Amino acid sequence: MSQFRILLLFIVTFLNSNVFGLEYDYVTSGSVTKLMNKVYNVRLHSHDVKYGSGSGQQSVTGMSSQNDANSYWQIRSPAGGEHITRGTPIECGQSIRLTHLNTNTNLHSHHFKAPLSSDQEVSAFGNEGEGDHLDNWTVVCSGKYWKRNNFVRLQHVETKAYLTCSDQVYGRPIHGQQEVMAILKDDSRSANYWKTMEGVFLKPSENQSK
Repeated sequence: MSQFRILLLFIVTFLNSNVFGLEYDYVTSGSVTKLMNKVYNVRLHSHDVKYGSGSGQQSVTGMSSQNDANSYWQIRSPAGGEHITRGTPIECGQSIRLTHLNTNTNLHSHHFKAPLSSDQEVSAFGNEGEGDHLDNWTVVCSGKYWKRNNFVRLQHVETKAYLTCSDQVYGRPIHGQQEVMAILKDDSRSANYWKTMEGVFLKPSENQSK
């Protein structure tokens, strides 16, 4: 594990920080954040609990609690794609990976059916932060850059489905957590909009800004 990642884990887990870098408006590469769903107000969440059906990979859910450390994700360069320098603002239309901070797996999707709704399954996949091309998501937003205060959509690069959330709730062992899946429907009224909330936001270095 890199020293940088150890530092991030220390900040978000032990200091229970809210937001660093408040004066900067954009979401940047390397930042760690929680993502909140626009309709259900749950945060994108994962944990070392596998699906009992479909791919059998690590489950991804929606968590109502604001304080759970398993809801932090790091924004990284896409698998097999162009490297995005740490601290660089993420552009609208750019592809990224979202790496779950505590388990070091990536937000992932494929054509397996989701457990509750039978839409497209979303899982957490990979080892030590490395998975495959199915970990890549495009940030769909207006303007040039992903703004922290704006809701955006995350579109799976391979399948073109949008990250979303349903009102269906799991039983044990993840009782009360909502289903997260992906859908092809592009609808502004649907729950496929997400916004950054708590986290550690990196700013560009002085050399990058010049």
